[in-house]
This record gives sequence, structure tokens and C-alpha cells, in this order.
Amino acid sequence: MNKYAPIRLLPFCAAAAICSLAAISCQSKQQAADDSAFDPASLVNPMIGTDFTGNTYPGAQAPFGMVQLSPDNGLPGWDRISGYFYPDSTIAGFSHTHLSGTGAGDLYDISFMPVTRPIKVGDAPLGIHSKFSHDSETARAGYYKVTLDDYGIDVELTATPRVGLQRYTMPGGEAAVILNLSKAMNWDATTAAEINIVDSVTVTGYRFSDGWARNQKVWFASRFSRPFDGVELHDSVIGPDAKAQDAAFFFNTTKGEQITVATAISGTSVENAMANLMAEAPEIDFDKAEAATHSAWNDELGRIRISTPDSSLQRVFYTALYHSMLAPTIYCDTDGSYTGPDGKVHKADGWTNYSSFSTWDTYRASHPLYTIIDPVRAGDMARSLTEFGLQNGRLPVWNMWGAETDMMIGYHSAPIIVDAILKGLGDIDAEKALDIMVATARNRTYRQLGDFIDLGYVPVVDGDNWEMSKTLEYAFDDYAIAMLAQHLGKTDIYNEFIKRAGNYANTYNPATAFFQPRMRDGSFMEPFNPDAYTEEICESNAWQYLFSVQHDIEGMTRLFGGPDALEAKLDSMVSHQTDPSVELPIFSTGMIGQYAHGNEPSHHNPYLYNYTASPWKGADWLRRIMTELYTDTPEGLPGNEDMGQMSAWYVLSAMGFYPVNPVSGIYELGAPMLQQAVIAVPGGKTFTIKANGLSDSKRYIGSAKLNGKAIAEPRISHSDIMAGGTLELEMTDSPTNPWK
Repeated sequence: MNKYAPIRLLPFCAAAAICSLAAISCQSKQQAADDSAFDPASLVNPMIGTDFTGNTYPGAQAPFGMVQLSPDNGLPGWDRISGYFYPDSTIAGFSHTHLSGTGAGDLYDISFMPVTRPIKVGDAPLGIHSKFSHDSETARAGYYKVTLDDYGIDVELTATPRVGLQRYTMPGGEAAVILNLSKAMNWDATTAAEINIVDSVTVTGYRFSDGWARNQKVWFASRFSRPFDGVELHDSVIGPDAKAQDAAFFFNTTKGEQITVATAISGTSVENAMANLMAEAPEIDFDKAEAATHSAWNDELGRIRISTPDSSLQRVFYTALYHSMLAPTIYCDTDGSYTGPDGKVHKADGWTNYSSFSTWDTYRASHPLYTIIDPVRAGDMARSLTEFGLQNGRLPVWNMWGAETDMMIGYHSAPIIVDAILKGLGDIDAEKALDIMVATARNRTYRQLGDFIDLGYVPVVDGDNWEMSKTLEYAFDDYAIAMLAQHLGKTDIYNEFIKRAGNYANTYNPATAFFQPRMRDGSFMEPFNPDAYTEEICESNAWQYLFSVQHDIEGMTRLFGGPDALEAKLDSMVSHQTDPSVELPIFSTGMIGQYAHGNEPSHHNPYLYNYTASPWKGADWLRRIMTELYTDTPEGLPGNEDMGQMSAWYVLSAMGFYPVNPVSGIYELGAPMLQQAVIAVPGGKTFTIKANGLSDSKRYIGSAKLNGKAIAEPRISHSDIMAGGTLELEMTDSPTNPWK
């Protein structure tokens, strides 16, 4: 029976029983057929975000997989942070690790490249490569295919969680597969690499590197589907006392012959890499692995079923859901082993360890989304952050491959962990979690926290940066800590951190009506232009941080002068055009007035109209974002994907709700883009959002019922969703405030 649309059996008389049961039988068969036909993985377009500033990759990956097997164009540059940029025309290898839209260039580990003679070699840093055409590319969830034009080789990619599989269809004649461990791009630098030929089909080794992921160590084990006819190892000097090995594996091929290579990776040892390979790809069967991963994607993506007549919107939605499930990534072997930030090997027993947490971005929408559609993973992710903090001595900010990158500011793993604990997710020691949070937040030497504690704000200091933003970010994280302390009955800690959560007010200047950088003597920094992008504000301007008080909207509104003033400020943000003297930085994309959807600090702003007399204005704003800035094209993301946040925002918003305060368990209603969305929640239940009468003009909520009962405010709770039921929204073309 279709678990997404359970049949409700009403009382019926005995005479009607046979007819009713027959009807149910027919309906069940139809539902089974519908289930088998439901294939959201085929609706995914991985090319979305590979152009403009999305910085995504189009290759193959299992849901949240440790392997991200994708083509690399072979050239450095900000546009090629993910290894691939749609306007490029070269491929220089297929490597097994990538970052999804981070703006930071690292990984590209264990790169293979099949070739025939003559080999095309470009000037450094391109090296060995081939031309390709987008006409020969195919990409869907868990699968990628391309033709290397210079060699006539078709390359297909798929992946299990820890194994990447490449299948090469050869044109015939002499061919080689090059394993390049010495090449590095962007922020990445190889520090050591070694290749061991185990037998005529098996190769093992490692690649160590340093970059954004510090002292990254990747071990691998590869097996070919048939013996290679020869092999050459090449030593490369990569430093005064360091060398790396590359290899070329030779094959005499017939036309149409297919050669598959399966490569498992590990963060602990070559033995565990081999164990991962044997566990996940023992047969080196490309089609079997691809089918299993396709099924895994259907299981994950099928947690939300949508109804819309717009096929393009279907692709945008399921691609966004797919992008939200590329990270965080699994970071443990099949036996649970992983290397922690302390350099020791730990074991996740009964849970899965994850890494690559872009917490400054993803605490806002990605992790709240996981708590709804994948609560087991959400709990494991929160535990992963907790364990990393305990091993590292402080909470992670942006961790990957057992290392802390310290990218961005705040300690936003706190709200992710707290939200999971408050929702009852994961096997997390809440007392230890609180301890490491408090230790982190009381670390006076860390990023001006001493000043934040003493002065109630972070003052502008030569040699530092982002001071105003730090004040606002610390205040939110301290609120999260206070909520966990309250949950655990730790009154002293609660009082300490709820007071610190109010420090945001100390950086508000009533004379300018903006949060503003403040000097140590208490004065506000002059000159001040809210349109300007300065070192004191993190990747934004004062407009884009104006509403960054998600935890105390009422207090923020009082600072502004009341709900009417809040509404006026929101109106101004949308309408105010940038001072012509101000040059927009690379991260200010998706601009609507001063709102920059391409960066995260103002992602919640449209929903703040729910706290004014004109909630319908938020619907206009939201629909404009979702129709103009998200498209079914390579340039279809308005900014860096940021490991799922950009897409998770869309998934939640398209269904019609969003967590302005991600620790509150409350979701603000907005502007649904779908006639219906059905979310599978634990216990075989579903939560359905219906937007009755929805159209381009009927974009406003006229009234709302939850399980048949009218609701009096524009928000629902996490418990409402997880209990199952139906949220019914009556849409209207009249801008109205149904919550008066």
C-alpha cells in the first residue's frame, strides 16, 4: 500500500464489504504501480549551478556520500572551485572528492584519466586533457557520462557511499589510464603520494595534501575489471623533501571494449580502503552499483512528493532537494573508523560519522530540513559535530576530513546540536555537548570573545575583521546554548548565556537605525555607509545584516520602533538601490534592492513580514526569488550552493514554510510554489501541505487550517509536522492579512 497516501477505511455495511475490498485491491495495485513509476532521481539536473556562481559539480555521488566522483576541467580559479565550470571545454581527470559550491578550492583527490595516442598535453597547470562537448554529457542523480573527444572514449561515472566506479568504452587500439596523484588545484597542494601495485588488477596507495583541509590524508584501493597489460610508475618531486607517484596503466583494447575501475577511499588506512571496496563493490559491476545508487536516491528524494503541472519546477525542486543531500558527507569506513581532529582513529559504533559542515550557512535551513525528512541522519550529524568538538577542544566552525578550517565566524554547530537534542534526535550526550559549547563560548582568546564578554560587543580592532558580524553571530549561538541549558535545568548557565544573547542590541545605532561597527571607546565607527562592504561586516553590508536577530524578533522590532518600523525597513531593503560609488563584491549576487539572496545572512528576511501588518508582502518577495533566481539551467542558482543551504532554502520555501529561528522548532508560513507537497515522517505518517487554488496571481494565503482547524497565526511547529496531518492553505489573489 502506498505509504504516502494511506487509505482511510470508513465503517461500511457487510453487504458492501466485497465491493469495497475489491475496490481497495484495485486501488492498492494502482498505488503499487504509481510507486514503481515514481522516479525523482531522473528529474534531477546536476548541471544546475555549474555556471554563474553556483560552483556545483555534475558528477556521481550517493546520498551524503564520502565519494564525489566528478570531472575536473584541469584549470584553477574561483569559477572552478568545484573542479568543473560549465563554460569550459576541457577535462583533465575524474577525481573522487569535491566540495559543493563552497567558494573554497580543495580536495580533487585520486584522479584518473583514460587516454589514447596521441595524448593531448597542455601548458601547465592544465597538463594531460581532452576536449569535450556538452552535447555528449548526460547527468542525473548518481550518474554522469561524457565523451572525451580527443580520444573517442566514453566515460561513465557512478558511486556508492565510499566507492567510485568509472566505466570506459574504448575506441580500440592502445589505451592507457593515468592515475595522477601529484597534480593539485586551487588551495590544494600534494605533500606526499604513493602507489602500490598489488596484482594485475589491484592498486592501492595514498595521497596526502595540505590546503583548506589541513594535513588531509586519503588512502585508496582500486581494482580494474580486467588485468592491465603494462604499468609505469613516475616519481614527481613536489618539495625539498617530498615526492609523489603517478602511474599509467596500459591496455590493448578492441573497439567497444569496456574497462571499469572501482576505487574506494578511506580517511584511516589502505586496509580500510580495501575493506570499503570489498563491502560496497566486490563485483566491480557498474550497472549494479548505478542501479543501487539510483534506488538510494529515489528513497531519499521520495521523502517528499510534490504536485505541480510545471515540469521545469519539478526539476528545480528535486535538483534542490538533491543538492541539499550532497553534504555533509559520510566520513567513516564501513566499520565506523574515522580520524578525528586529534589525529587519532575513532570508531562510530551504531551511528554514522559525518564531515564537511559549512555551519555558517547550513544551520539556517539545511539541518532543520534534515530534522524533518531524515531525522536519523540529522541526529548522527549533530553527534558528529559534538564528537569533533570534544576531540578538538572546541566546537567546529567548518570542519572537513578530520580537520578544522576555521572558515567564517561564530560557532554555529551549537544551534545544529541544540536543535537536534531539543527535537529528541540522535544518541547525543547532552551534558557533554553543553560542556563543550560553554567551553567554546568562554574561550576569551578565540576570535575576540574576551571583548564580547567584557564589553557586550566585539569592537573594531586593527588586524581583525568582521567585528560587527561577530557580535550578532555570537549572540545567536549563545541563545542556542541558553536553550540547551534551560532544557537541562542548568539555571546559572542559562542566565549567563541568555544575557549574552541580548548583546546584539549593543551594536545598534539609533542615530543611523542600523547595526553598526563600534569602537572600543563605545563610539560607532565613522564614516558609515550602510551600502558599503567593509572589513567589519562579514561578506555583506549593514543592510544585509540588519535583521540578523533570528532569536529575538520582538526585541529587534522594539529597537527599530515597532512593527510599522520593521515593515518600513523591510520595504526599504527591497527597494533601495546600491550607492553608485559602491562596487558589489563577488558574493553579492541574487540582488533584490539590498537583499542578496546569493549569500546567507539575509535568507530569512522575507519571512519577517509575518511580524508586520502586511504578511502578503513577503509572498511577493518570496515568489520573485523562487521564480527569477532559481531556474532549470546551468546558471540556475543565485549564489554559491554552500553545501546545501542555497537549495534547502528553496525546498522549504517552495513547500511554503521556513525556520526563521532554527532552534525554536517553529516554521513561518510564506508563499508555496506547489499545489501539494507530501512529506513522509517517521512512523509511516505523512504531513501534507495543500495550496488550494494556487496560481501566479493567487499567491497569497487567505486562510489556513491545520487538520481541519483554523490557525490564528502564520506559523506551525515541528511537532505539528512530525505528528502527521494536513496543512490546508486557501490561496487568494487579494493581498490580505488573514492573521488580524
